[in-house]
Parts: sequence; C-alpha cells; structure tokens
Amino acid sequence: MDKIVIRGGTPLNGAIPIGGAKNAALPLMAAALLSEQPLRLSNLPHLADISTMAHLLGEMGVSIAMEGDAPGGGNMGRVFALNASGLSSTEAPYELVRRMRASVLVLGPLVAREGHARVSLPGGCAIGTRPVDLHLKALQAMGAEIELTEGYIEARAPNGLKGGHVLFPNVTVGGTENILMAACLAKGDTVISNAAREPEVTDLAHCLVAMGAKIEGIGTDTLKVQGVTTLHGAEHSVVPDRIEMGSYAVAAAVTGGDVVLKGGRLELMEAVANVLKSAGVAVSQETDGVRITRNNGALKGFDVMTEPYPGFPTDMQAQMMVLASVADGASMITETIFENRYMHVPELVRMGANINVHGSSAIVRGVKKLSGAQVMATDLRASSSLVLAGLVAEGETVINRVYHLDRGYERLEEKLAACGADILRVRENG
Repeated sequence: MDKIVIRGGTPLNGAIPIGGAKNAALPLMAAALLSEQPLRLSNLPHLADISTMAHLLGEMGVSIAMEGDAPGGGNMGRVFALNASGLSSTEAPYELVRRMRASVLVLGPLVAREGHARVSLPGGCAIGTRPVDLHLKALQAMGAEIELTEGYIEARAPNGLKGGHVLFPNVTVGGTENILMAACLAKGDTVISNAAREPEVTDLAHCLVAMGAKIEGIGTDTLKVQGVTTLHGAEHSVVPDRIEMGSYAVAAAVTGGDVVLKGGRLELMEAVANVLKSAGVAVSQETDGVRITRNNGALKGFDVMTEPYPGFPTDMQAQMMVLASVADGASMITETIFENRYMHVPELVRMGANINVHGSSAIVRGVKKLSGAQVMATDLRASSSLVLAGLVAEGETVINRVYHLDRGYERLEEKLAACGADILRVRENG
C-alpha cells in the first residue's frame, strides 16, 4: 500500500495547475445516460472515482472513448466521449456502488430515459450517513414507483416521469443533481425548491442546457425545468475544482509561500478566500489563475462554520484546521453538514496540534510548530489535511493509506514537488 513521505518546512513557490472538479465530473458523466448521442467532456481529472464511474457506465453499455489530453501534457484535462446509444443494462451493482456513493447519480437519468432502474443502496460512509431517501421521495413525487429490496433500489416509471413540485427539506447536492437530470425528460414542468446552489450543480445545469434541456433559475435555489422528449449530444468543459484550489491555497499559506493556482477562478472559492484573508493571507485573481501569498507576518486565528454553498464548504474543514493549528491565538471550527467529520483530529494531535472537540465544534489553539509523525488517513479530505500538516511540520511525516487521496487529488505529490516541497510517494507491493 502506497505511503507519502514529507519533510516539512519549505515554503511553496511557483504554479500549481488546477484540474476539473471531481464532484462536477461525476454527475456530468451520469448525464450521458440521458441521450443516445455522444456527450464530449473535457477537463476530466484523472482520479480513482472517475475510473469507477467510467467502469459503471461501461457495464451498462455506454461506450467511452478517450479523445486525448488538453494542452499541458500528462493526464491533465482529459477528454472523454461518452455514447449511451447502446445502453444494455439499467442496473448499478453493489460491488461498484459501494466503492463510490456518487454511483447513485445514475438513478434519475435511467428512470427518466428507460422507465426503470435497479441501483444498489450506497451503504455507510466514513464521514457519516448520507441517506438517499431525499432522492427517492423526489422521484416518487414525479410519479416513480420505488421499492427497496435485497439492498437495491428498484425504481419504475413505465409511462414516464411526470413533472411536479419537489421541495427538499434539506439542501442535498446529489439529490438536486439526480432530480434535475430526471426532470429534463419528464412530461411537463418540474419545480425544484431548496435546490443546492453549488458550482458543480450549476455546471451540470449548463451542460444539460447544451444538450437541449430547458432550465430556468440556474445558480439559484429554485430550478424550473420544462421537460423535453429527447436530449442531444454536446461538448462541455468541467468546471475547475474549488476544493483542490482551496487545499493548495492552504498549503501556500501554512508554508509562507507564493503560489499561483493556474486555471483557478476566485469566484468559485470566495468563502474560503474570505477566511484566508481574515487569517492574514493575500488572495487575488490574476490573469492565469488565483494567487496565494504569505511572505510576511504570522497567521491569525479565525472562526468558521461549514454551510451549504455559498457558505464555507465542509470539504475544506479539515484543511482549514491545519491552518488554525499553526496560527496565533485560538480558532473555532464548527461542522454542520456531517456528524462524523473530525476523524483527522487525533492524527493532527499526534503531530502536536492543540485541538479540543466539543460536539460539532472544535477549538484549535495555535502552536509554535508541528512535528513530523507516522499518521493514517481516514477519508479523502482528512488525507489532504495530513499532507498540509506534513508540509509545515518539522521533521519527517509518513502518511499511510493514501489511496483516499487518489480519489480526489490528481498527481498531488508532483504538483507540490514542483513548487519546492520535499515530498515522495513510496510505492509498496501487496
């Protein structure tokens, strides 16, 4: 199992290319199921979750052709052409869904186009339960018959889905995406209230419009969809990954560096940028990306609460805790999205951080230095927080179970090394 070894203490300087957002790419790939014509997606990141979704779609009969890389070399910005004209199955089996919860995003498109789907229940998750009941109730509101049997969701709409009013009691990104896709082929008009406003949802909506969907209210919490009989092919570029941007921004900040996040867009990470600025970090939009600078002065403590977009993203909570750990004074971080998302705390404490968790809040008192240690990753964002801690810690940090990282960060060690970090992936057999 691979490990990452970091010798910290080096300021990062240079440029880091930002890839397409994983959380946008996955629903975009599922959207290919809505049409018999090819959907051509560019700026797809080269990540484990993307490979899993490609495998799942391939099992259903979707042909996927890799049509080259964007300029820059490597796997950055890959281009996939997805063609679902030969759809042969409407089942998403457990062995694939259990590897990636986002697999449930095929449910809405399959029911809308084929009138039936059999999708495994995703099961538990390391950062807390993320039930799909909101997805199912919304599909029922559109006329689908739902049955849970033997760990699978059996959804049927033999006469097609019907437009209706879907009111989500809680903001759900996946639920909004699933129902938005389903509504595109439903008969009549659908109104989705309390819809998620994340950039990834907006990106999906723009792609669906390019495929011929009729959607109003894009970017707001009320989406109005006028159903059409068919969608056609389209070309679409995946939006830059705001969580990757935020993670590398924290890396530059904690090491006292100067980094340009190439291809980054500041409007996608405003909530994170505002917290960084309050902590004493300079953030600016440049012609080729977002520049993060902390050449002078100590970091300052801050308070932050995770919220649905446009609030502070839960996927940046662990990384921001590293910043708080080496800032002057005390910070308070409150997690309101997931109930079990402080599993990185014991590992950061092993490195010398002073963190006390009280329910959903963590009090972080800044320390003079962190120290390298053997640590273990528990989930994707916790993994990135340990990398950030290793970059600023004295001595050597060894991060185990880094396969979590590969689900969400493309070529992380290469990108950091190019900016001066002493970081190495150790590949082990078995």
